[in-house]
Amino acid sequence: MLVRLIYASRAVDGIDTNFIDDILSRSHALNLEHGITGILCACQTGGVFLQALEGARDVVNQLYANIVRDPRHSDATLLEYAEIDERSFSAWRMGRVDLNRVNASTILRYSQRAQLDPFTLSARAALALLLDLSTTTSVVG
Repeated sequence: MLVRLIYASRAVDGIDTNFIDDILSRSHALNLEHGITGILCACQTGGVFLQALEGARDVVNQLYANIVRDPRHSDATLLEYAEIDERSFSAWRMGRVDLNRVNASTILRYSQRAQLDPFTLSARAALALLLDLSTTTSVVG
């Protein structure tokens, strides 16, 4: 059974290029082996993450548990957990949205403000934003 999990979290010590590179290098290596796909949206201003993970239920659950325990993250908040028939982000072992290339109006379409604050998004809005970003902006995969 496939599931999709969307969560938000805060970076304890902020987000820099090394932090993102570390997450992506680990994700690319492990996600292929475990059948995980998804997309990561990191906002350096505000130090927040919005991420979707897709894969087998037990594998996604274990990965999210690891993220919750990761001392680099705080306030991990589950926004959506759903059984799915097909993946929405199958093109990426872990795609990363380059927020420097995102028009603020795209975020504002789904959010209260033009700066990403995933904690204020509903599950439906979070998924819609990630889908929109994955098709209309630069995704580094």
